[in-house]
Amino acid sequence: SWTGDRGEFIGRNGVLAYPAALTTGSPLSNTVGAGLDPCAALQASIRLVPGESTEILVFIGETAMEDEAQALITKYRTADLDKVQEAVAALWGGMLDTIQVKTPDRAMDVMLNGWLPYQTLACRVWARAGFYQASGAYGFRDQLQDVMALCISRPDVAREHILRAAARQLAEGDVQHWWLPESGRGIRTRISDDAIWLSHVVCHYLKVTGDTAILDEQVPFLEGPLLTDDQHDNFFEPAISPTTATLFEHCARGLDRSLATGSHGLPLMGTGDWNDGMNAVGAGGKGESIWLGWFLFSALTDFTYTATARNETKRAATWLLHAAKLKDSLEDSWDGDWYRRAYFDDGSPMGSIQNNECRIDSIAQSWSVISKGAEPARAERAMAAVEKYLVKRDDGLVLLFAPPFDTSKPSPGYIQGYPKGVRENGGQYTHGSSWTVLAFAMLGDGDRAHQLYSMMNSVNHGSSNAAIHRYRVEPYVVCGDLYSMAPNTGRGGWTWYSGSAGWMYRVAMEGILGFHVQGDNLKLDPCIPRSWPGFEITFRFRSSRYDIVVENPHSVSKGVIRTEIDGVELSAAENMIPLNNDGATHRVRIVLG
Repeated sequence: SWTGDRGEFIGRNGVLAYPAALTTGSPLSNTVGAGLDPCAALQASIRLVPGESTEILVFIGETAMEDEAQALITKYRTADLDKVQEAVAALWGGMLDTIQVKTPDRAMDVMLNGWLPYQTLACRVWARAGFYQASGAYGFRDQLQDVMALCISRPDVAREHILRAAARQLAEGDVQHWWLPESGRGIRTRISDDAIWLSHVVCHYLKVTGDTAILDEQVPFLEGPLLTDDQHDNFFEPAISPTTATLFEHCARGLDRSLATGSHGLPLMGTGDWNDGMNAVGAGGKGESIWLGWFLFSALTDFTYTATARNETKRAATWLLHAAKLKDSLEDSWDGDWYRRAYFDDGSPMGSIQNNECRIDSIAQSWSVISKGAEPARAERAMAAVEKYLVKRDDGLVLLFAPPFDTSKPSPGYIQGYPKGVRENGGQYTHGSSWTVLAFAMLGDGDRAHQLYSMMNSVNHGSSNAAIHRYRVEPYVVCGDLYSMAPNTGRGGWTWYSGSAGWMYRVAMEGILGFHVQGDNLKLDPCIPRSWPGFEITFRFRSSRYDIVVENPHSVSKGVIRTEIDGVELSAAENMIPLNNDGATHRVRIVLG
């Protein structure tokens, strides 16, 4: 029997701990329909004699039509379900076992060895849905960032999605900010960073896989109406253009479109850069983004190598010249102790000591390091300001910016409508805050990088009864944000469907553990806490296995002084460990000092 009525299941004045359906002995009413407090409850009675056991299997699913549901039920009623379960386990094991780590930080191991890559693939890439968001749409920049974390374990998924995303670019070089895969309908916007992510992700994919053939894949463009002067966005179903171009050309058009600058020589912000909530900063067409400047600098300098290898010398020269000018303009945005975040349409700064709200924004500082574009002394000083003003150790938070927006003028956009300290508005927005950890690791500060990573690790938010009641969300997946203002300080929000999962994986694997696969080579350049005696990594490379031991006898954070593979020491000039597809188990020893 069954019911779709929660009231029937629990009973009048009942509670879930003691529901009526488990006490009356009567079958449920088989009632479903509108107007009920909805639930799905199935009831079956099973009588066991002493010493007897039975196995209960419950199918849960959804189909568009009843006959489809019946067909699936029939299929699995006659299947060997042990083999079905083994196949599922093999699918996930094949992915999750690609890299397994063992460090002195057990909480980090738990996330790296399973939950982070699982969350990235199952929720972000495949389901594109969670408890807080269930649209099923692809975000252009969103899933592109996600698949960077899958380039080693599932390069096929990364490749497929890169080409999928490139096919959502319009011939003018801009892209659908998000789209629905069933119809292709999506939104054309003036958001400024989307198209740059394509080249950034392609560079990472090329470095990890060595798959240069992807650059010659032919991908069609989309066609649709241009935005009018008074339009910030337009939702429509585009046509697929008969015109196609290589993936390289798609990347290049995205970069070419991003070269326009404002009065400060910085990229135009449009109706939002990475932070969509700052949609009013440059809505008039004059506002500029300093964070976008660092990001574009990184993308231009990285993709220039690809262009040069393809004899695209004119474009490469244009991009390098623009990057050089951009670097000068970015240094001019120095505010005394950190870099500003943006300039409004009227030229007034954001992320400046002059501001009462959003006085300092972390991503303008972290990307000054990640982009490798900032003057080294300033980069260190900027990150020291992040530590001073945005790291709240007593609360266990790494804030996106502070103070939150409330009443300041000019308005930055809809972010000002969020409660103070919630989501992007001055909370720990984990996606962006993870870049803070990466920046400290790139500066060689392994102690601080690991401390902040541990603060952000969701496992540690469930380490005590008090922490659980404060955090109030799942401790085994990364949440999108943590609130920073009383009375909800430290409460988690927006779990599962968060781009922070992929970045938290990469920050730990690449930034802290220093694990970099580059084609058929492996580079290890850890930046760990000085107190760690070392760590281990097991890496499955095609048919081969690499057992890696990193030793830290001199209690340093960084600096490889010895590399051995199968007992043979590599010379100092050989900073790459060759990877062989020979079916053997190889042993790698790294010594820090």
